[in-house]
Amino acid sequence: MTRQTLTDDIDNIRLRIALPNKGRLADGALELLERAGLEPAVASDRSLRADLGEDFTALFVRAKDIPEFVADGAADLGMTGSDLVAEADRPLETLLPLGFGRCRLAIAARDDGEWAEADDIADGVRIATSFPRTTERWFAARGKTVELVPVSGAAEIAPHIGVADVIVDLVSTGSTLKMNGLREVATVLEAQAVLVAREGFVAGESGARVRELVAALESVLRARGQRYLMANVPRASLDRVKDVLPGINGPTIVDVMDSGQHVAAHAVVAKSEVYRTIAALKELGAEGILVTKIERLMP
Repeated sequence: MTRQTLTDDIDNIRLRIALPNKGRLADGALELLERAGLEPAVASDRSLRADLGEDFTALFVRAKDIPEFVADGAADLGMTGSDLVAEADRPLETLLPLGFGRCRLAIAARDDGEWAEADDIADGVRIATSFPRTTERWFAARGKTVELVPVSGAAEIAPHIGVADVIVDLVSTGSTLKMNGLREVATVLEAQAVLVAREGFVAGESGARVRELVAALESVLRARGQRYLMANVPRASLDRVKDVLPGINGPTIVDVMDSGQHVAAHAVVAKSEVYRTIAALKELGAEGILVTKIERLMP
């Protein structure tokens, strides 16, 4: 068997996941995969591919190309922005929202302009954007016809130099718009990173492995914002402890070897509620309170 034949056989076994090769989406995707137990085995930062465990191979490409790669079968799955999926308008199935890379595609006009809201924008208005398909669909759904001015970046300058009247661009905090004398008029869509597959792929012979991957990623996402809390509480306060520590299905109670005066209560608590929960437990006489992060959480 030649080396090339062996490589081809491995690729036929592994599922190919297209990942962003740089930027915030790349960082978020790699962190999520690593926490799910699929840390890429890369030779260098310039590697175009990497093994992800025994079942997957990562292909590092531009985020905007990932919908095309997946739809055309060059990759089986992909992680990229839902805004890019919408713009590609290819037959893809969104398997899971990934919770990072959050932003919005927004319409913005000059601060001193005449448009205060989307309904003010008349037919024929020139719009600079790198999302022409999404923009055209949005305005068409509202019965408006606009003139699109495709740009590849730095759309904020377009209204100031007469290239366009308004822009449609990605916004995270809005600070870049304000810095350039622009204000948001309307939101076209909310976006975040998503896991996608071509339509019908999950129903095929590789469906089981894809579902296992989705379950692993979901367990990581479910654990975010949650903490595991343990405390020794008086047995006499057990009824009230259950109100303080509802957990997922109620707290887990374990006997402590101290003549039965205390029990150990274990529960999953929202990170934002930890300090209130600790205060409530202390009022009940709890001791030895321990709070720790959760790597993964299965229902």
